[in-house]
Amino acid sequence: MWRFSSLTRGTSCLLPFRKAPALRHFSVFLVRHGPVWPPVRASPACLHLPRITVLLSFCRSFKKNAKSTLDFPVTPITVTDIKQYLRSKEIPFHDGFSCLHAPSFFLEHTGAQGGSEAAGRDGFTLFIDKTTGQFLCKETLVEGSWEDLQDCVEVMQKEGCSYLSPDVLLGYPESPEEQEVKEMELREVQRIWSASVSFSDLPDEEAQLVKTMFRMDSISNATLKRFGVRFFKPTKSLVFPWFGGRDSGLRGLKLLTASCDKDGAVSYADATLPRPSAYHNLFGLPLVGRKDSEVVLTGRETDALAVSQATGLPCLTLPRGVSSLPPVLLPYLEQFKRVTLWLGGDINSWEASKIFSRKLGLKRCSLVRPGEQQPCPSEALESGRSLSRILKASISAAHKSIVSFRQLRDDVYGELANREQVAGVKWGRFPELNKILKGHRKGELTVFTGPTGSGKTTFISECALDLCVQGVNTLWGSFEINNVRLAKIMLTQFSMQRLEDDLEQYDAWADKFEDLPLYFMTFHGQQNLKTVLDTMHHAAYLYDISHVVIDNLQFMMGQENQSVDKFAIQDHMIGAFRKFATHSSCHVTLIIHPRKEEDDKDLQTASIFGTAKASQEADNVLILQEKKLVTVPGRRSLQVAKNRFDGDVGVFPLEFNKSSLTFSAPLKAKNKLRKVKGDKPDAPESEEKPAKVEKAEKVEKPAKVEKVEKAEKVEKPAKVEKVEKAEKPARATKTPKAEKGMPSRRQGSLRPCVLQSHVHWELHCSVGASRSRGANTCPCRQMAIFRFKPRLIFHSTV
Repeated sequence: MWRFSSLTRGTSCLLPFRKAPALRHFSVFLVRHGPVWPPVRASPACLHLPRITVLLSFCRSFKKNAKSTLDFPVTPITVTDIKQYLRSKEIPFHDGFSCLHAPSFFLEHTGAQGGSEAAGRDGFTLFIDKTTGQFLCKETLVEGSWEDLQDCVEVMQKEGCSYLSPDVLLGYPESPEEQEVKEMELREVQRIWSASVSFSDLPDEEAQLVKTMFRMDSISNATLKRFGVRFFKPTKSLVFPWFGGRDSGLRGLKLLTASCDKDGAVSYADATLPRPSAYHNLFGLPLVGRKDSEVVLTGRETDALAVSQATGLPCLTLPRGVSSLPPVLLPYLEQFKRVTLWLGGDINSWEASKIFSRKLGLKRCSLVRPGEQQPCPSEALESGRSLSRILKASISAAHKSIVSFRQLRDDVYGELANREQVAGVKWGRFPELNKILKGHRKGELTVFTGPTGSGKTTFISECALDLCVQGVNTLWGSFEINNVRLAKIMLTQFSMQRLEDDLEQYDAWADKFEDLPLYFMTFHGQQNLKTVLDTMHHAAYLYDISHVVIDNLQFMMGQENQSVDKFAIQDHMIGAFRKFATHSSCHVTLIIHPRKEEDDKDLQTASIFGTAKASQEADNVLILQEKKLVTVPGRRSLQVAKNRFDGDVGVFPLEFNKSSLTFSAPLKAKNKLRKVKGDKPDAPESEEKPAKVEKAEKVEKPAKVEKVEKAEKVEKPAKVEKVEKAEKPARATKTPKAEKGMPSRRQGSLRPCVLQSHVHWELHCSVGASRSRGANTCPCRQMAIFRFKPRLIFHSTV
């Protein structure tokens, strides 16, 4: 009855829906809930940390090959289309907060044609996501895409079935590698769980010491036992279980480990089994009753323990904290009419609460504003504050179109009190960029430009990678180069080495790189704007993307419609991206090629291709400047031409490291521009080759050189040779006849000449400057002298 096509494998990216010619395709999400794994007998011996590390790395090496790609439908589904289809098939449904509720046709006593109407809305156990169309049956845990649901309904109607067995969809044959990975993960989970100890079984002193280490002195052993929290001694970690599935068995774990640095500061790190992409545990869900209508969502498990103990309300913890709210968890939150989000006590948790409330439904959500009197739940409990009062003081997520300053007063104070967090995520590789832009903020639009071939893609990929390592969910839209080449560049920047020279380390670095929240759009070349925006909305909903990179706008536009004004099309695209960034609270980085400018001129904001709308709509304008030199590689620098956050602008130098493809390498001392004053010359350099200096003096007009020496001896009699290098006679250094092909002497031109066995270039600032100051003096005394290696001297205006 059912035929399956093999799932394609690849990196974590948004890929277009691919349909086999004669096979019916099923979503990768169907693989998540396979048959119940057989019980594994745990080893009684305690498990040591090295063994865990080895096993986790072994699992990753298999998962790298077994990872399936995500399907993206050709035409995005809308809630109107879903409702029309259900009505056409006479399937009753109820409009929920984020899902449509319908009777499940995977249960034997519930049909799809109306037999479930007698059971009422409580019998509607099939949940269909309004945004993506994905469905989930909470009773049988069958889940899939909107196309899978349509296929099920069509088969039922053709064969006259009243229901379908869940095993039909769950019978997808897994590869031996996938089965082995799951069995190893389950064995590891069972070993850790069996080796962990309940707090009631620990000595009182040891239990209190562990609580103090994790800042939960006020949490009782009864609360810890009710939530099933244990302590794993080999790694000194708290163990939070994940119970789920048809048999409510143990499906995974989260380990929270505390460590102290040299300064005595305590830091916390967590690890999950299975890996975070498959860890969908709403901690505390087994304790929620069917008739509970109110719930509190927290960002940490310890906060859930504090809220539950202090208020007695149902409390759940999001598996990924403030970074993401997977849509697969939304059906489990449909029963609640009031959802209070208390994700933490900082500005990041406040921003995440506002984003998550859009998924859950603004009308039923309330937000706890962070502040001095309203910290995170665990800190509030330790300080003796009333958690019930804080929850009652929460504000509604839905707001009116017109507000007064009274409603904005707390928001303004929050930004003033948390200016570092409001500034955004700091770059770890570009501290100079932090000084100017202060950070990477959500909801902004950044326009980045630079000369052709200067390294715009390479620089932005390193900037995005720097943020991605810090947990910023990133979506790349590379329309100029393919994803394989882009991923190669980013992997080289991530490892800071040439992996082609050491392929043995590729798997280790690839496993680490695969765990980053990084996704790619598979578009290349010209694409329709609506398709790209639909993909961006889809990614923002599924993965809570907070940074989108478009490389670049000209390639995305294409050149097909020559009759249409290309400037008007570009302005429309920029306006659409600006709207997406504002409404989705997502930072969008647009790479735009500049106009054709002269090579010797710096780019400006007006150099961006198109009209002024790009620079007007942008919150930040970054320009990659490149100075092309004749005998040495060009110098690159990054200029911040616009900064709407606080107005600071500036420029700082960059140095490209070809082996690691990075711009963040520190500048080397030998390549730095060094100012040399005429009255304090460098003694070692002037005494390196005295014989050659005398020879040069004999070759080039000895009389005039002696006159210069005599004039300089009046000022500095002890340092004659040093001054000769600093103060260069213009008339004594005429261009030899062999260099007729060099630029002529005029205003702003470069002129070569030979003096003291090295070459120097003079940039004249004004016509006739050398005549006004004499034949044996520098053309312009208002010029600073800089030295390069090999012994190149530049004259540039101070």
